[in-house]
Amino acid sequence: MTINEIQDEIIEEFSFFDDWMDKYEYLISLGKDLPLIDEKYKDEQHLIKGCQSRVWLHAEQDAGQVAFTADSDAIITKGIIGLLVRVLSAQSPQEVAQADLYFVDKIGLHEHLSPTRSNGLRSMVKQMKLYGMAMAAQNDQSNG
Repeated sequence: MTINEIQDEIIEEFSFFDDWMDKYEYLISLGKDLPLIDEKYKDEQHLIKGCQSRVWLHAEQDAGQVAFTADSDAIITKGIIGLLVRVLSAQSPQEVAQADLYFVDKIGLHEHLSPTRSNGLRSMVKQMKLYGMAMAAQNDQSNG
């Protein structure tokens, strides 16, 4: 699936809920499906700066696609990074770097997060795009 197809799927899933408490519960349940990061990557190097909660993110490239794994010590934050991993994993580094993550606004996530969580969300997106950019640059050097 493309990034936009996955985003549209998430928008549809969240449209089933009218109440934000239900959406939070759904977000928390999504965090339970998060592909967990290997314990060896739960270190300072993989900790996302700018998040109030602790969020670890690891990325590797397999067959030309980025595979993200992550974890957090906060359940809502774990759901948020779970959504981002779902959207951006199994995509090319170039697609990750250039992704327009419109689903965040469409489901109302930005407006329902506290300012600190919203900053954390921006930091998570930034870090994931940086991984994509770095891998794309590495691929260009290897091919050029």
